[in-house]
Amino acid sequence: MIGVEMIRAAARRANGRVRQTPLLSSPFLDEIAGRRVFVKAECLQHTGSFKFRGAWSALSAMDEKTRARGVIAYSSGNHAQGVTLAARMHNTHAVIIMPSDAPALKIANTKALGAEVVLYERATEDRDALGADLAEARGLTLVKPFDDPFVVAGQGTVGLEIAAQARAAGIEKAAVLVPCGGGGLTSGTALALADEAPHMSVHPVEPEGFDDTNRSLASGRIERNPTLTGSICDAIITPSPGELPFPILRRLCQPGPVVSDNACLQAMALAFSHLKIVVEPGGAAALAGALFHADMLPEGDVIAIASGGNVDDAMFELALSGRDQKAAPNG
Repeated sequence: MIGVEMIRAAARRANGRVRQTPLLSSPFLDEIAGRRVFVKAECLQHTGSFKFRGAWSALSAMDEKTRARGVIAYSSGNHAQGVTLAARMHNTHAVIIMPSDAPALKIANTKALGAEVVLYERATEDRDALGADLAEARGLTLVKPFDDPFVVAGQGTVGLEIAAQARAAGIEKAAVLVPCGGGGLTSGTALALADEAPHMSVHPVEPEGFDDTNRSLASGRIERNPTLTGSICDAIITPSPGELPFPILRRLCQPGPVVSDNACLQAMALAFSHLKIVVEPGGAAALAGALFHADMLPEGDVIAIASGGNVDDAMFELALSGRDQKAAPNG
C-alpha cells in the first residue's frame, strides 16, 4: 500500500507548508556517546512535532468534498495539534479525542488552534472505538495517527530529509534512532532510507515497560503492552505497533534501545544545554538511546530524531534540575 514514491509525492505536497528541520550536532554529545551523534530536530516543526507532516499529507490528499465535512483524530497531543493546524490551513473543522491525562499544554494548544476536544480515560476507554463512533455519527473523516498510508508517507519525508542532510554532512554510515509509539514515523523513515540511504539502519526506541515494537520485532508478531500508563513519555505510549507499520518495521528495522524515564529527562537537559532545543520526554527517547546505549548499536555515526518538543513547564523544570549530572542515568 505504501512505498517511497508515495513518500516523494507527500514531500511534493508538503513543499512550502512543512518545515525542513535541521540536523544538529555537538562535540559534548559526541563525547558522552563515544561517537558522532546528530539530532534531527523535529521539535522545531510546525506545532512542535513531526506529526504535522503526516497530518498535512493526509488532509492534502483528500478530495475537497470529503475534507470540507471535517476530520477527526485521536491523540495524546502531538497528532492532535498537527491535524488541527492542517485542518485550519485547509479551512475545515477538526474534532480531537484526547486522553484526560495528556499534558495540559497539549490540550490547551489543541483547543487554541481551533479544535473541538473530546477527553477520554486512557486506562478504561477504547479511543479507536470512540473515534469510529463519532466519525460515523457526524460524517467526519478519521485521520489515524499511524495506521493511515498517507500519514505514514508524510512521516517518511523525515527520512528523505535525513538522507539528503547526511550526504551534505559527509555521513556515510549511521544508525538512525526513532522514538517509536505506533510506528508511523519509524516505518516511514525506514522506507525512505531503504531507498535513499541503504547504508543506514533504523532502530525503534521505546520507554521501559512500553517496548511493544521491540518485543514484536523479536517475536515476529504484534505484541501488546500490559498497561497504557506509567511513563512520562506520553507521546510514544501506544497499545501495540500499528497494523500498517508493523510489516514495514519487521522487514526494514533492527532492534533498538529501551530507555528509562530518567534517561529521557537527562537527554532533554543535554539537548537544551548543548543544542539549545526544547524536547519533550518521548521526543527525547532516541537521543537517550544514542547517548546511553551506544554499545548496542552498529559501528558508525548515530542520528537521533528529536520527534517533539511539547512539554509542560513543570516537566521541563524537572529535566533541567538534573542537567549538571555527568554520569549516565540508569536505563
